[in-house]
Amino acid sequence: MCLCCVTSLHVTAMSLCDVFMEPLWCICRRLMEKMVKPLIPPHMSVYADKHGVFHLLQSLVSSVLTDQPDDPVSYLISVLQRSSFNIPRIMVLGPPAVGKHTVASKLSAELRAVHVTPESLLKDQSELSTQQLPVEQRVHQRLREVDCFNRGWVLEGIPQTRLQALTLQQAGVVPDHVVILEASDDVLLERREGKLVDPLTGDVYHQTFIWQANDIIAQRLEKGRGPSETQYLAELQRFRGEVTGLRSAYQHVLKIINSDQPHADVYQQVLAFVRTRHRSRTPRILLLGPPGSGKSHQARLLSEKYKMLDVCCDQLISSAAADGSSLGEKIQSYLDDEQPAPDDLVLQVLERHLSQVDFSSRGWILHGFPRDLQGALRLQESQHQPNRVFFLELTDDVCVERISLRATDPVSGERFHAVTRPALSSEIQNRLETRPEDRTHTVTHTLNQCRTHTAALQSVYPDVVLIDADQDPHSVFEALESRLNSV
Repeated sequence: MCLCCVTSLHVTAMSLCDVFMEPLWCICRRLMEKMVKPLIPPHMSVYADKHGVFHLLQSLVSSVLTDQPDDPVSYLISVLQRSSFNIPRIMVLGPPAVGKHTVASKLSAELRAVHVTPESLLKDQSELSTQQLPVEQRVHQRLREVDCFNRGWVLEGIPQTRLQALTLQQAGVVPDHVVILEASDDVLLERREGKLVDPLTGDVYHQTFIWQANDIIAQRLEKGRGPSETQYLAELQRFRGEVTGLRSAYQHVLKIINSDQPHADVYQQVLAFVRTRHRSRTPRILLLGPPGSGKSHQARLLSEKYKMLDVCCDQLISSAAADGSSLGEKIQSYLDDEQPAPDDLVLQVLERHLSQVDFSSRGWILHGFPRDLQGALRLQESQHQPNRVFFLELTDDVCVERISLRATDPVSGERFHAVTRPALSSEIQNRLETRPEDRTHTVTHTLNQCRTHTAALQSVYPDVVLIDADQDPHSVFEALESRLNSV
């Protein structure tokens, strides 16, 4: 795509922001999904996705919207000529006394980024301008300055509310990483009491949490000044009331870190997270795991939340067999003999679906295929390789228990489970049927076959993420979701 096309996207995005009042990252992603990706052939789309071309385009559009230059083409050329395009854009948030300042200071020094604090925003402004400008506008102006543009920024303690977060997003202040430090109220109150400050550098220390080993520095430390206990508790309560909204506003780039641990451990977790490059790859997710591990359920949850398409291979095969096509007739002959359809027929069905515009632009979650090494290799040779692979781990005993206790309503087709999802009424309970493949001896045989292929499947996908599926479905979903943007 040429720079003129990116400029056209800039104009379109500005119009969408005005009309829909959506956050900037939503607009940029909408442009990539609706205007760019559908125009690219599947084999080229795979290449662009793999090498971050879509991420580059989204970042360019986001940069243009942020700075709104008079000459967008010249501006984009200057952006591309910078020595490092992936400059840090980080927010460090959390309740008062959680350690935001120390973490943000160390991050900015290590990444050579500009450390922006609420105090620094006021430092160089006159009293009149300070009174007139809301904090969101001061942040926007500061981050547009040359040093932040070239070196990146670490924004400490801002935004404080969900409304501020949405206003900043509308203005184009879009972080790549957001860290929220958390600790209990008791820990925070203890830290507030033990806070010490170096009067020469402004660095913050603590009697037990972060002590200064240098005797000369330690001797000049002073008791930290701050709001009264009443004011502090009010600030803490305000944060507790806003934290859910802040998490929601930045859910796709968010990492929540427990600050009630040694400072070095906290900082290393933060540093590892901000060094993770978030790429706006269209999700092509493959869910692997033994029968009963919850692949179908997790695929449905992911599809509902992220608007990706749920690709259940077994359902696709059944639909294809019933459509009356020549391919369907071939598949039906295997089903009549109670044999699995061969990989080449399955791949033809998948190719027909995954090549559609909706699948290539919105992304998909595939489960039920591949089942063995040969199927995985064939999928990798196609134009629809997954870019995120998760394996739901579960022991055989739990698998058997989950499957043998489930039954299907022949009227509605809904599946129920005696423990986790019982029938809604006695009428439904009385008509439930157990499928032959869900009987204990059949499940045991299927599991034995599945286990023989597990190691081979994982060898095809060395970056597979293992998820403990022996927990409630919500916890499994949270584990999947937390890794969705980091793999």
